[in-house]
Amino acid sequence: MNDTQLLWLASSVPRIHTYPFKRVPKIAFMFLTKGPLPMSPLWERFFKGNEGLYSIYVHSLPSYNANFTTSSVFYRRQIPSQVAEWGRMSMCDAERRLLANALLDMSNEWFVLLSEACIPLHNFSIIYHYISRSRYSFVGSIDELGPYGRGRYNQNMTPEVNLTNWRKGSQWFEVNRELAVKIVEDTTYYPKFKEFCQPACYVDEHYFQTMLSIQTPHLLANRSLTYVDWSRGGAHPATFGKADINEDFFKKIFESKTCIYNNQPSSLCFLFARKLSPSALDPLLGLSSKVLGF
Repeated sequence: MNDTQLLWLASSVPRIHTYPFKRVPKIAFMFLTKGPLPMSPLWERFFKGNEGLYSIYVHSLPSYNANFTTSSVFYRRQIPSQVAEWGRMSMCDAERRLLANALLDMSNEWFVLLSEACIPLHNFSIIYHYISRSRYSFVGSIDELGPYGRGRYNQNMTPEVNLTNWRKGSQWFEVNRELAVKIVEDTTYYPKFKEFCQPACYVDEHYFQTMLSIQTPHLLANRSLTYVDWSRGGAHPATFGKADINEDFFKKIFESKTCIYNNQPSSLCFLFARKLSPSALDPLLGLSSKVLGF
């Protein structure tokens, strides 16, 4: 299928919301990558023993051929892909492509976007229960003043998007099935963002965030589940390597903030972290059972 056919099929949802068959809801883990998944051994350990509760989808560069063994959870999990460029609509196209493929499996109820530099911060059981019991989807969507927020707005986006509607947030989201369908079926906001949110607008920080804030603000937690460190400055968050990985590194993440979960204060705010370099894998594997719980 081409993208038009795929998005159409994925948006054709049943109108009767009671399933006429036994259904165990799953989390779709969607990896948006350039090529290899250097953290795959850690993810393999994370998924082990939880078959039937998750699905995996990988969108990589079309030229990349994965070489996972038949025993790997990532074996033949690549979807038909196209080049995705940072800050351009092709990045959102890739995210919609992942969502659409995952929506074709009626068992998928929640959808998490991850990169090749992401790791889980807790065991599967904690993450599954946290996401499945949440009343909200985890999409950061804030009205940010200044040049990197409202300053990126283009008034040609009216009347669909006014300045007061304009939102910014992390690219890395978690949405439920209802919001995933809204993203793949959209033909109202997509043309405006494609034409008028060009670099340095960085459409992946604004398109879904603004659209969902307009359509379903009551369903958004207005925060991301993925920890990143912007303290070093620059256009990209900090990358962590072998020398950074120790118990204090995780203690800093776990104690970095408090947040709201189902309208109550919580100290459990992040389920994933990025950006981890390939050199971090060995110490992560060494600490995972003690610190991450798997």
